[in-house]
Amino acid sequence: MDLVQLILIALGLAIMLIVPFIARLISPSNDNSYTYRKHKALFSPAERSFLGVLDQAIGDQYRVLGKVRIADVITPQKGMSRQHWQGAFNRISAKHFDYLLCDKESLNVVAAIELDDNSHQRANRQQRDQLITDACLTAELPLIRFSAQRSYHIDKVRSSIHTSLKPLVATKASQHINQATI
Repeated sequence: MDLVQLILIALGLAIMLIVPFIARLISPSNDNSYTYRKHKALFSPAERSFLGVLDQAIGDQYRVLGKVRIADVITPQKGMSRQHWQGAFNRISAKHFDYLLCDKESLNVVAAIELDDNSHQRANRQQRDQLITDACLTAELPLIRFSAQRSYHIDKVRSSIHTSLKPLVATKASQHINQATI
């Protein structure tokens, strides 16, 4: 055997050993045995504290739900191209509302509530906040924002909620009157 043949044999053996290793690294795993861990809490301490304030502020008329995926509440309008619709859906599908204010009996969504802490000063959070604001505006879903604080005055929170919902209540009342006169 000459040197060239020995090099070719060595190169062949190296390729036979390396290729399966590289293939495993770059190919997706067929192993479906993913593992998960449970989060310790659904809410951060600030969110949990504010949930207690919301519960006191809303009384018996509403129910508060937390951490609901935005795409489970609103969806892109019909009439878009499939690609445009999918793009709009993808922008909201991995995001959630901090809280939803729902009618206590029907669980119809009345408003979304966001609790804004210091992270909302960052540019990426401001872009997310603007996306949420625009999505709620076009979906005609009231969005109520509160700044995270050490303590809250329940009457002020209640007043902010009712003030934000007044246009909604007025619209429903006028629709009810219009339906009654038809």
